[in-house]
Amino acid sequence: MSGFREALDAFLASPASASWRDLSVFRDGAVARVCAAVDTERAAGHVVAPGPERFLAALTLTPLNDVRVVILGQDPYPTPGHANGLAFSYVGPPPLPRSLVNIYKERTEDTGLAAPAGGDLSSWAKQGVLLLNTALTVREGATQASSHLKLGWRVVTDEILSAVSQRLPHVVFMLWGLPAQAKRGLVDESKHLVIASAHPSPLSARRGFFGSKPFSQANAWLGGKGEKPIAW
Repeated sequence: MSGFREALDAFLASPASASWRDLSVFRDGAVARVCAAVDTERAAGHVVAPGPERFLAALTLTPLNDVRVVILGQDPYPTPGHANGLAFSYVGPPPLPRSLVNIYKERTEDTGLAAPAGGDLSSWAKQGVLLLNTALTVREGATQASSHLKLGWRVVTDEILSAVSQRLPHVVFMLWGLPAQAKRGLVDESKHLVIASAHPSPLSARRGFFGSKPFSQANAWLGGKGEKPIAW
C-alpha cells in the first residue's frame, strides 16, 4: 500500500477495526486528515515511522472490548528501524532501545521473570494490553522525537483513551512520564486503576519508574476484579 490514507482505508475495511471504527474520529474524518498530513510529510521527503502497514498495529492486535491494560507512550521510536506501531515494542537486532531495557529491568525486579532476548511486545498486545502512543507516527531521526505531536494525533488518541475508560468496566492505565500523566483526566478512576510513574527512559527511570512495580500491581488489581492476569 502506498500511503497512510490507503492504510487507514484498508484498516477500516478489515475485521480488525470492527470494535474501533465507530469512534467519531474514524467517522468524522479526523484520522483521515492526520493521515493526509503524514502523507504530505512523506511527499516532502521525510521518512516516517512506523510505516503505513504498522501505524495502527496497536488497535489491530488489541480490540477495544479486549483491553485490560493500557500502556501509554509518547510517540514511536524515532531511531530508524525501531518503531513497529506498538508503544515501546521493538523488533530487530540488538541492542534493544534503552527505554525497553529499563522496562525489562523493572519487570524482572517486580515479577522475577528473566528479561527476554527480543523486544517484540505483541504477546502483551494479544492479551489485551493496548500499547498506545499519544502520536501514532514520527519523523525518523535522532532529533525528531515529538515531531508529529502537533499533526492532530492528540484528538485521535484522546478519544481512544476515553472510549476505553467509558465502555469497559475494569482497566489498568499505566501512565509513564508527564505527557502520559497529562491524560489522567480522561480516565474514570472510580472504576479503573491508574499507575502513574516516571518514564522508563534513561533520563528519568531512576526518578520513580524503577521500584514502581506496575506489573504486579496490575495483576493484583485485575485479579481482585475477577479479571485474568497478564502473562508478562
